[in-house]
Amino acid sequence: MHRRQLLHRLGRRAAALALGSLFAPPGPGRASAAPLPAGSDYPFTLGVASGMPRPDAVVLWTRLAPRPHEPGGGLPPVPVELRWELADDEGFSRGRRLGRVAARPEHAHSVHVEVTGLPADTVFFYRFVAGDAASPIGRTRTAPAADAEVARLRVALASCQHYEQGEYVAHREIASRDLDLVLFVGDYLYESSNPRYRLRAHEGPAPVTLDAYRARHATYKLDPDLRAAHAAHPWIVTWDDHEVENDYAGAFSRNGTPAPEFLRQRAAAYKAYFEHLPVSPSMAPDGPAMRIHERYRWGRLADLWTLDNRQYRDVQACSPPGEAGGRVLAECAELDDPARSLFGGAQEAWLAEGLASSRARWKLVAQGTQIAPGGVDTPLGRRVYTDGWDGYPKARERLLRHVAEAQIRDLVCLGGDVHRHVAAQLRLRANDERSPVVAAEFVCSSITSRGLSESATALMRASNPDLLHARSDERGYALLDITPAGVACDFRATPFPARGGVRLGTQASFRVEAGRPGVARS
Repeated sequence: MHRRQLLHRLGRRAAALALGSLFAPPGPGRASAAPLPAGSDYPFTLGVASGMPRPDAVVLWTRLAPRPHEPGGGLPPVPVELRWELADDEGFSRGRRLGRVAARPEHAHSVHVEVTGLPADTVFFYRFVAGDAASPIGRTRTAPAADAEVARLRVALASCQHYEQGEYVAHREIASRDLDLVLFVGDYLYESSNPRYRLRAHEGPAPVTLDAYRARHATYKLDPDLRAAHAAHPWIVTWDDHEVENDYAGAFSRNGTPAPEFLRQRAAAYKAYFEHLPVSPSMAPDGPAMRIHERYRWGRLADLWTLDNRQYRDVQACSPPGEAGGRVLAECAELDDPARSLFGGAQEAWLAEGLASSRARWKLVAQGTQIAPGGVDTPLGRRVYTDGWDGYPKARERLLRHVAEAQIRDLVCLGGDVHRHVAAQLRLRANDERSPVVAAEFVCSSITSRGLSESATALMRASNPDLLHARSDERGYALLDITPAGVACDFRATPFPARGGVRLGTQASFRVEAGRPGVARS
């Protein structure tokens, strides 16, 4: 049953926080917001979403787009006024809060309302109204108070939802689950295509402009199962590469696009990402820069860090001059360069300080890919893929050495990207049973995206005994149940390609016990 702690008295009125021109109400010198034009088609085609739950706040999102693949989403280039409503019940009769906000054309008529002054650990329902049109009703919640003793946190860990390669049956199940939040760790959309695996088509070629990235986001949001998962639970998100371009690294393009031109493309992609995800107004991008890494607290039970392993990373080792991109290599002196980083020095230091200072039972580190080694031993030497953590071995060593030296207990790393379910031990010296396990790792498979062949994955497992489980042939997500005693992980899955009528099953189950680093099969 859903835990629905409903309020019986009206709390403080919440407000939509403004960030410059993004969400400020009309004022002197600024055009007034107009009502939704009469005769418009239904404007909430892309649904509603919520995210970034805090003990006293949550972000509500929607975008007005009567015809989302037309210029301007089918609306004239003027601000449009809409109303948001938040209440304790689906009938919007108790604890009702109201506000107005302008959906501005320069932001694709998207809005991000950060509602504050809310009670902790409470379920709410919300909707938007524009003219005579009401949006679907969403369900969201606030996080527990920072000092609260919390019995449970339930999370769906997901990534890699290539629209063309399958249907979102995983999101259909996620929408029906009794969860506290969805944690999405990258590849929310794909800029690329592969006709060999296409079940349904993108709306156009690979995007490079703002309008094209907006159209790609609209294609994904038009999927009813994805909209349902957004409406059912608050989301916490970070990104990987396909939100911009496959295997990009910082200012470097895999396609060899000159850095100034690629940064313009990255700025367009980041802006479209911001316009379509339920993130705080304070995360609005500044050109090609957007801070997305963040820390969340779930009472005394868990601290969660979401990390950015694309914007600040060094280019992949032994890449051609001026180009990014992952490659399979056997030898490359750059791999041993201790200065190379996925996160950049500032983000590494921020995470290290946060882990060392955390007093939560569980420390959850969420980032885009698999930390545990996945290289393959061959007669010609070990071969590694340079876009993942195997391409940044000194950065991995720094992270795990800090965990060991700072005596950080009960650490679970969470990832995606690799299109396989993975349960792994994280050691100071990987795959060496004499080296202590310092953390556990769970990696979710893809929602839809094709994985490696099982023969290739078998070679990977044979070369890496720290991979207690690795399976690439099925799609799905990881269901995490976190309590003071442990973290349970069920890998939910269905064969590739994911088709509309299928049901997911449990591929495997694992557990991490409090006070005992590492993963064990349930």
